[in-house]
Amino acid sequence: MEDFIRQMPKCELHLHIEGTLEPALRDRLAARNGVSLPPRPDYDFHDLTSFLVGYYEGMSVLVHEPDFYELAYAYFEKAAAQGVVYAEIFFDPQGHTSRGVPFSTVIRGLRRAQLDARRILGLHSQLIMCFLRDFQAEYAMATLLESLPYKDWIVGVGLDSDERGNPPAKFAAVFARARQEGYLLTMHCDVDQQDSVKHIRQAVMDIGVDRVDHGVNILADAELVAEVKRRGIGLTLCPVSNRFVTDGTKSAELRRLLDEGVRVTVNSDDPAYFTAYVLENLVTVQQELDLTRDEMITLQRNAIEASWAPPAVRQEVLDRLAAL
Repeated sequence: MEDFIRQMPKCELHLHIEGTLEPALRDRLAARNGVSLPPRPDYDFHDLTSFLVGYYEGMSVLVHEPDFYELAYAYFEKAAAQGVVYAEIFFDPQGHTSRGVPFSTVIRGLRRAQLDARRILGLHSQLIMCFLRDFQAEYAMATLLESLPYKDWIVGVGLDSDERGNPPAKFAAVFARARQEGYLLTMHCDVDQQDSVKHIRQAVMDIGVDRVDHGVNILADAELVAEVKRRGIGLTLCPVSNRFVTDGTKSAELRRLLDEGVRVTVNSDDPAYFTAYVLENLVTVQQELDLTRDEMITLQRNAIEASWAPPAVRQEVLDRLAAL
């Protein structure tokens, strides 16, 4: 089964590019850019808050355009080796502009890596720009406006970082403007956070997102489950990262959502920090739930159908899955 999963064409929809910063690359960039970091022998976290401390600390080594290129291309190489043929990657511009790194530096480095990954590795990708929810909504709006000259390089916008006291409604005007500008919408509704179900309801019912990131707590509200299913909204679950920030992988919840016919997907989130890329996440879920080959194919079909891939890429992946 693991061999089957390995060779299966894969789509990844929930991947923070800053979360692919492996310790070796982090240390190399720190030395190159003269950034002093406290020693961290491994990435060991026990909840969302402790994870975010290390996440933003590590991000500080990203300073110049080549840094962002190296970060992204290293992920693309790893993903391609695991059979990923299409990826939508989050990036956090405010995590860099707040440190004085220009928006253009960030996106140009990522864009060059995307183009090389397509040309060399055959891996298609798109960028999703996330707003940090623990900053002011006005900063998010300013970041949105700053992104507009690069609109052709960005498929959608998201919302991530510390959820406590930062509900989706705080950013309603930002997301309404993003929709007007042609961006697709997604939002993190992290696992087992305060007001999780309320936040999912705001994202789905009030803001009208196209996708929900994480979102397993939706099972507490049958009406929300029915609405997400009716709209065909995808949920981008990240089993291994759940294990680090809550009480387990939430594979049982994935099983229930899959049985309900909800478009659930499996992704890696911040794989350098949680020591599992998409292959390891899929293998974990398969082993915990004893999923069949057809069910593993369904997870990938859900991913490409919930994706924002161009029609030709979508059809190519569906055809490859149908041939398995």
